Amino acid sequence: MSVTRIEVKDLVIRYGDTTAVNGVSFTVGRGEHVTLLGPSGCGKTTTLRAIAGLEQPVGGSISIDGQAMYDASQKRNIPTEQRGVSMVFQSYAVWPHMTVFDNVAYGLRVRKQNAADIKANVERALDLVQMRHLADRGASKLSGGQQQRVALARAIAFSPTVVLFDEPLSNLDAKLRAEMRVELRELQRRLDITSVYVTHDQEEALAISDRVIVMNVGVIEQIGTPEQIYNRPRSRFVADFVGSANIIKGKLSGDGLFATDGGVTLKATSAHKPHGKESEVAVRTAYVDLEPRPGDNHVPGKVRQRLFHGDFVQYVIDSALGALIVRRPPVNLLSEGADVTLSFSPDHCVLLEA
Repeated sequence: MSVTRIEVKDLVIRYGDTTAVNGVSFTVGRGEHVTLLGPSGCGKTTTLRAIAGLEQPVGGSISIDGQAMYDASQKRNIPTEQRGVSMVFQSYAVWPHMTVFDNVAYGLRVRKQNAADIKANVERALDLVQMRHLADRGASKLSGGQQQRVALARAIAFSPTVVLFDEPLSNLDAKLRAEMRVELRELQRRLDITSVYVTHDQEEALAISDRVIVMNVGVIEQIGTPEQIYNRPRSRFVADFVGSANIIKGKLSGDGLFATDGGVTLKATSAHKPHGKESEVAVRTAYVDLEPRPGDNHVPGKVRQRLFHGDFVQYVIDSALGALIVRRPPVNLLSEGADVTLSFSPDHCVLLEA
C-alpha cells in the first residue's frame, strides 16, 4: 500500500466552452485532512465531485490507493459506488421520513449487510457523533446540527477509504459551526480518516486542515500547511483571500530589501527565489504592532480610524506606506489622531510573486 491515498494529476473538467478545472494536480496521504479552499466558481467543488465520480473530466487522472478511478488516456472511469468513497453534502441529504437509525443504516442495507452487522455499525457510527440516544427519532424533528451529525454518521458507517466533505458546515450558525469544526477534526484524527474538504471559509480551512490547497479560476495558487499558507503567501490572491493583509507596492532594492513607492525601504522575506520583477509585499494585519520593537521595520503613522470588533480592535493608520490596517487585542486602546510607530518583523513582510 502506498503512503499516498489519493492522487489527482493534470485534471481538466469543462462545461461546454468553459474550463472549470484546468490541469489541477495534488496528492492526499493516508489519514491526511486536505482542504480545497477558494471563492465560488474556483473549481473546488467540481474537483471534489470528480474524485467521487460525480463529474466527467476530459483530461488527467484520479487514483485511490494506487488504483486508477479515472484516466483519460486509458478511457477508464470507475463508477461512484465502486470507488470506496463516501460524501457529506452541504444540504445534509437526510431523509426526513426515516428515523436517525434508518438514515444511517440505508447505505449498509444497499450493500446488503446482515441485520446484526447493520445494527453494530450504525450504533458505532452514532456513538462517534454522540447521536445514539436519538436513534429512534424522526429525522424531520432534528436541528441543523443534529442533521449534520446524522449525515456524518451515515458517511462513516461502512468504514470508507476516503470521506469527501462539500461545505458541510455552511448551513449552520456561526457558534455551532465553530463547535462542529472541533468535533469533526477530533473524529477525523480518531478514525484516521483520509479526507478532502471543500470550503470558501478561510478560517475554517486554517483551523481543521493538515494541508490547504488554495484554488482560483480553476487552477491551484498554492499548497501548504495552514501556517505556510498564512505566513508565507506566494501570490497576491493568497495573501488577500486567506486572512487579512496589507499589500504594499514598490520594488526590490537589494538582497532582502524592498523599496516602497512611499520612499520607505523595508526588510522583507520571501517564500520563493526572487527574480527581480516582484512589485508587492504582504504584511498581515495581526502582525503589525503600534510601538517600536528591536529588529523590526519601523514606520511613523497616525491613527485615522478605530473600529471595535470585540475580540480585536481594527485601526486604520495613515503612513508613508499608505493607509494600513492593523488588528490588535482590545486593550490599551488608542484614540483617533494618536501618533504611533508601525512595527513589523522582516519575517512578516513577505515578498509576493509577480
